[in-house]
Amino acid sequence: MTPSFNPPKKRSRVATTAHKDNADSSLKRNKPVVGYLLFKKVVIENANAISSPLTYGFPAVTGFLGSFHAMSRKMAEHSELSSLSLGGVLLACYECTPHIYRDKSYNNYTFNQSRNPLKKDGKTASIIEEGKCRLVMSFVVEVLSDSKPSNELTSVLAKQSKQWIWQQRLAGGSVFGIDRFNPVQYFDADDIDAVVPHLLPAFVLMEAKQEFSEIIDSVQQNNPDATSLDALIDVATLHHIPKTKDNGDTKWITTSSKTGHGWLVPMPIGYQGISELFEAGVMQNVRNPEYPSQYVEAVYGLGKWVYPQRLGGAQSEYDLIKAFWRYKYDKDNNLYLVTQQKDD
Repeated sequence: MTPSFNPPKKRSRVATTAHKDNADSSLKRNKPVVGYLLFKKVVIENANAISSPLTYGFPAVTGFLGSFHAMSRKMAEHSELSSLSLGGVLLACYECTPHIYRDKSYNNYTFNQSRNPLKKDGKTASIIEEGKCRLVMSFVVEVLSDSKPSNELTSVLAKQSKQWIWQQRLAGGSVFGIDRFNPVQYFDADDIDAVVPHLLPAFVLMEAKQEFSEIIDSVQQNNPDATSLDALIDVATLHHIPKTKDNGDTKWITTSSKTGHGWLVPMPIGYQGISELFEAGVMQNVRNPEYPSQYVEAVYGLGKWVYPQRLGGAQSEYDLIKAFWRYKYDKDNNLYLVTQQKDD
């Protein structure tokens, strides 16, 4: 079971579409993976740096999956590419720069805010606080089909995808650049290992379920009443402990529960419904009234940044095939998740 937790309901109540459109796309994921599309070194400006009510920095995974899901729907309407669709997405990040500022070295950072245009009556519009960041990322996306595409079709796919990526919003940001020489490349399913050199020197985002379980056990050994929420907060905490030397001097030692587990980061991994599922058109002010909707709150877990060279075959510590993020709907527990586990 994936370690996860929910904050108290009062922290976040977000109206969102019940992802029936994404559930429909899961039918396409039953098709075999015939290849991979590599979008290399995509520069994204003004991406949403507030990934959840509790975390900030790198955008939520759902912000990227939704973008490529939208691209897959464009493929379904394309005369030549309608036999293909897109599946899971591998996220490799070279640079993540939040737009932040502080006037003194001992002050806290704050997000840079933009002034909105004047209103119709000429008065100053109010500032809606938001957090933005600049990203340089590569994406590897599964290409699904019932049969292996021809070279001519993959050439059309790469060319059309290059055009679509410029038009697509990614995690709320706009694409300002892409690799000059090899912007979009297609790899056959058997050549997945050839993708790894193109990802260097980025870091690939992986699930850290095992590490989270170990940290939860460790925290609960010291405090049996601790919850998984306490364990996740502890991951983001530095403990400064004084140690007295033999000569009487005090030395401060900094420790963290994630020491020895790698580069761990708290992150949202989806949503859990906190209300009944309303029929299409019942809930007001939703993004897409064509589908059922319900109130949800964020669900959290741990992610881990892994160097691409550690991604290898099934016998390696991290299987490259398992580095792709996908939607997963758990009807029994009312969960809308992003996970690197394949559907059963």
